[in-house]
Amino acid sequence: MLNKKIFLYENRPNVTLTTYILDSSPKNPAWDSRPGILICPGGAYLYCSQREAEPIAMAFAAMGYHAFVLNYSVYADEGGDMNPNREFVVKPERVHPTPVREVGLAMKYLTEHAAEWHLDAERIAVCGFSAGAHNAAMYGVYWNSPMVTDYLGGAYRPAAMILGYALTDFTYISRLIPKCDDQAKALFRAINIAFAGTAEPPEELLKEISPALQVNAQTPPTFLWATADDELVPIRNTLAMAQGLADHQIPFEVHIFERGHHGLALATQATAKRKSQILPSAGKWVPMAGEWLKQWMPLQVPEG
Repeated sequence: MLNKKIFLYENRPNVTLTTYILDSSPKNPAWDSRPGILICPGGAYLYCSQREAEPIAMAFAAMGYHAFVLNYSVYADEGGDMNPNREFVVKPERVHPTPVREVGLAMKYLTEHAAEWHLDAERIAVCGFSAGAHNAAMYGVYWNSPMVTDYLGGAYRPAAMILGYALTDFTYISRLIPKCDDQAKALFRAINIAFAGTAEPPEELLKEISPALQVNAQTPPTFLWATADDELVPIRNTLAMAQGLADHQIPFEVHIFERGHHGLALATQATAKRKSQILPSAGKWVPMAGEWLKQWMPLQVPEG
């Protein structure tokens, strides 16, 4: 396996693309053009959660995919003190649309190195969790828009999306915030500053950064999963994305598991911070996503 960290900017050491590229073999030419999965960890746009990074990459690598983890622009260069009650100031170079453009930068980099890495550039899915799923979904709806293409100098379409407990509708969250407790209010205020550049985004911006409201005919097929117990990002976000996909006749599959708090990742001991995050029922999303991917990005395995 080629495990390599690539810096997407000369002066931003924490914006990186890490490769998990499976070895090629001359005895197995079918392996010489594998599909890939580009993974965006969550972390509320305050940091990038490593629980939703390498363990996820290794799970997809075990299915036969090349995997890549994108650490995109977030508020903190390291985890640090992410107490939502601390003072947050706007960091203009890191707010929207920078994160979604960095997904595009990663896709462009993968495309340019596809031959070298035996990667099928036409079959790269974007995958994300929580805020990372929001960023992946933003790319899924904006990949061919001037917001992204003018920055990249081209368009790089994802073949599919896999979104775990995604935040997809900021307009809904903004209506929900007044009903939240003080801790949740502080958290969403911090997210707004970190991502939108203001504690109270105007309605027009809220709609722009709500991928569930921006689904279009060019949005790729999508696999969605969440849990009914999610106390931080209500499942209405997942259902809203599913409705947007249905309205535009985009193929999708959605799974709502009964149990599980926010941030399950693989829902196994590999990603659990506590025993309550080990949930075999919710962990079924991994093989389910693998089966679903076979429709859109199958490995080229010879007959016989």
